[in-house]
Amino acid sequence: MQTNKPFTYKIPENLQGQLERGMRVVVPFGKGNRLIQGFIINFKSSSENIDNIKEIDSVLDLEPVLNEEMLEIADWLSKYTFSFKIRCLQVMLPSIMKAKYERKFTYIGEQDEKVKELFSGKSDLLGSDKKVNSSTINKLLQLRKQGKIKVDYIVKNKAKAKLVSVIKTKLSLQEYENELGSIAPNASKQKKLLNTLKEFPVGSKIRQSELREKYNFTNADIKNASEKGWIDVIKVEKYRDPFANYKSYYEKKHKLTQEQSKVVKKLDDDIENDKARVSLLQGVTGSGKTEVYLQVIDTALNQGKAAIVLVPEISLTPQMVKRFRARFGTKVAVLHSGLSIGEKYDEWRRIEREEAQVVVGARSAIFAPLKNLGVIIVDEEHESSYKQDEMPRYNAKDVAKWRGIYHSCPVIFGSATPSLESRARAQKGVYDWLRLTKRVNNQKLPKVQIIDMREAVKTSPIPDFSLKMVNSIQEKLDKKEQIVLLLNRRGYSTFMMCRECGYVIKCPNCDISLTVHLDSRSLKCHYCGYETRIPYECPSCSSKKIRYYGTGTQKIEKELKGLFPQARILRMDVDTTRKKGAHEKLLRTFGDGKADILLGTQMIAKGLDFPNVTFVGVLNADTSLGISDFRASERTFQLLTQVSGRAGRADKDGEVIIQTFNPDHYAIKLAQNHDYENFFYKEMELRHNLNYPPYYYTLKITVSSNSESLTARTIFKINNEVRMNVSKGTIILGPTPQTVTKINNRYYYQIVIKYKKETKLINYLQDLLLSSQRIEREGIQIVIDREPLKFN
Repeated sequence: MQTNKPFTYKIPENLQGQLERGMRVVVPFGKGNRLIQGFIINFKSSSENIDNIKEIDSVLDLEPVLNEEMLEIADWLSKYTFSFKIRCLQVMLPSIMKAKYERKFTYIGEQDEKVKELFSGKSDLLGSDKKVNSSTINKLLQLRKQGKIKVDYIVKNKAKAKLVSVIKTKLSLQEYENELGSIAPNASKQKKLLNTLKEFPVGSKIRQSELREKYNFTNADIKNASEKGWIDVIKVEKYRDPFANYKSYYEKKHKLTQEQSKVVKKLDDDIENDKARVSLLQGVTGSGKTEVYLQVIDTALNQGKAAIVLVPEISLTPQMVKRFRARFGTKVAVLHSGLSIGEKYDEWRRIEREEAQVVVGARSAIFAPLKNLGVIIVDEEHESSYKQDEMPRYNAKDVAKWRGIYHSCPVIFGSATPSLESRARAQKGVYDWLRLTKRVNNQKLPKVQIIDMREAVKTSPIPDFSLKMVNSIQEKLDKKEQIVLLLNRRGYSTFMMCRECGYVIKCPNCDISLTVHLDSRSLKCHYCGYETRIPYECPSCSSKKIRYYGTGTQKIEKELKGLFPQARILRMDVDTTRKKGAHEKLLRTFGDGKADILLGTQMIAKGLDFPNVTFVGVLNADTSLGISDFRASERTFQLLTQVSGRAGRADKDGEVIIQTFNPDHYAIKLAQNHDYENFFYKEMELRHNLNYPPYYYTLKITVSSNSESLTARTIFKINNEVRMNVSKGTIILGPTPQTVTKINNRYYYQIVIKYKKETKLINYLQDLLLSSQRIEREGIQIVIDREPLKFN
């Protein structure tokens, strides 16, 4: 069971005065006094009898792993997201601190006799060394307090600090000359090596790889030189470089348009005057929001401040980081799940050591340990990926606003299609409303054509492509221009069905049909990961008339190869981007003009900027409309507007074709005209009539277990308690089963609460969080989600 209150421990005598808030310690816990990890969150002096209070066993850190700001965030986050505080502390830790690790202590400066004895004459001391006991730790703490010790954490097993071999010259120029005179006349390789070494001053460090590659020496030559006493071969640490494959170039500031200049000036004023203001930067696709970000960050850096830039998809980081690196060089660090554990570790250390001042990353980068933040930017702020689905269920936008207040710095939410909540707050003056209404090159927004597939299917060459779509793609291929095609469904087809008996193959663990994946010849569940082979006959009636139905990206890729055999096609979805670096490799291939068509799911719909893309095709605009969620229309409009904006971003006109079976739906018709304003007012009217955000706050309580009857009983009990703790105007929906009731052999029921202000309810839910642990032993899980983005 989780505990959600602090526990008091006695500080042992040898650690008195050495501990700080934010350090991790090992403490005995419970009746069995098992040793567990804890965080020091506060100190208190007491005149009471403390003989019965347990004592800290040992300290894990010589310096805090969480600073004062992070400790304060954890307090707020645990209450706001109905989470256990320990989970909030852990989510902010660098991943290195969550794994097994080795501590390396390095003494900085000259060593006296006591230090030499402590370090056994070495410059470094490993935490696993038998000498590193509690007494040694106490001495190390004192040295760290004096600024004489630095601590590095080396992950064991999963990742270690990367070490490279370095040659250290030992001899003077004259000594190398003397060695040259003493070797055999025919030892040409040794002569060459000595002549190379004498070019460097005594104590110079040269990478062993450089001696091999630049001077053509072998490892045997280097080993021989070491044995002769000419050099020392030592190991030094080298940061892993997630930018190794980036082409390095420098990009000057672009000349701003009049609209951009006005926006930048206002944001610069906020930075210079330490204003903790939230600004909504609403700019049409191609209006130069990224250049605004770059110039605003430049202002922050010039004032000695730091910056965080959040992007919603890993697929967006390569292009974004490329531009930021071109402008700010090594001041930029990147944090996202696509990095290896070692790369994350090294990037976090660069940030923590203040070697990097600009952090670009996905959701969790909002916790980057930057000091003195000058600006926080959330790009594509409308994206649902900023919300975490597991405890703590935080929204990075909320954390950004909290940190903005803490650092007295502006927070910028940028989007061409802002969320209704942000747009409404901007209109009311809660957020500062900044607008970019024109593309930077004065290029027109692409012309969008809607194809009614109810009619077009009668003349289409194949069901998924209208004749107009096929002709437009061929026209662009003939002009050597590039094409982006969107289908927001991965896999080969949606399901398999028997035409004889109507049997649909479903996941045995979930209430959902299995998706066909032809590349692996398998059926997969996109909820629990279940996988089985594709059958050749119906499992129910043994008929051979079992067929694929629906369409996924794999099937479209196969159809494209049949329609356009000469076209070079790239598919970008979850299945093709699992491997590390896959996003970057695919986008680089497309950006270098080595592919003609980029086919993908929603990860290709936003933020990407390729000047030769002149055509965007949406194969089925209805996939997101059919979702049982009040935000379905908003997400459809945003997706269509964003993906349309990928076309015609340079000096060539853009063209967009959207195929749909609902051509009269307002979200599709307004997206055709890039008409966000009318969509906003239309959607706000519907939200007002239906009592949904932004007119109401929302909470969702979900109960799940392996027994449907147990799940139902529990949710109905909670529903009765909730109704006793809310005011008259609060609306409660449910209890109801979720749309997909069974996932991974667990049954899910929910209630949704819509409210204006409910202090009593919030207090009840805090109590429910703690009391829910007692019934977890029966296999029942209760989840409380504030402002959920999924209601199914």
